[in-house]
Amino acid sequence: MPTVAPYHAELLERAKAVKVVFFDVDGVLTDGGLLYSETGETLKRFHTLDGHGLKMLQKAGITPAVITGRDSAPLRNRLQALGIGHVHFGTEDKRPAAEVTLAALGLGWSQAAAMGDDWPDLPMMSRAAFACAPPNAHPEVLARVHFVTDRHGGHGAARELCDLLLTASGRYQAQLAEYIR
Repeated sequence: MPTVAPYHAELLERAKAVKVVFFDVDGVLTDGGLLYSETGETLKRFHTLDGHGLKMLQKAGITPAVITGRDSAPLRNRLQALGIGHVHFGTEDKRPAAEVTLAALGLGWSQAAAMGDDWPDLPMMSRAAFACAPPNAHPEVLARVHFVTDRHGGHGAARELCDLLLTASGRYQAQLAEYIR
């Protein structure tokens, strides 16, 4: 029976306490490319696997949060459609933004995961108990994470992290069972 990829016990143990996950957008929830319309509007492409993974995290009691250096109407629309309530737009210094969310949730860095792909993500990733990156991340980021996904940013990488966290929390199989009964 197909199931999520097996993970090393140490990886699952590290991820077990995660209650909030900070996601970057460009290069993580998107492929990092920026498309501009004739009027200068930024267009973004999101992967549905990632979106469903974020919804599954919420259902499991793990809060997805987004901290991004950019802001756009398409991004706001996508996050609203997914019910993501903890969002920081136009944030270059991501650590203080993450700490605002941690304080609002009554959590600490030992209960946080972070997924990023470039240097601005490192301050939050280096403090989080669990750090993750897609394989297309900058080499300095890849050298400092606990888990590198198989899929690239914008192509299901965030879903891989969601599946790992659901597995570590013991909620993956129960959620899958709701779809295959």
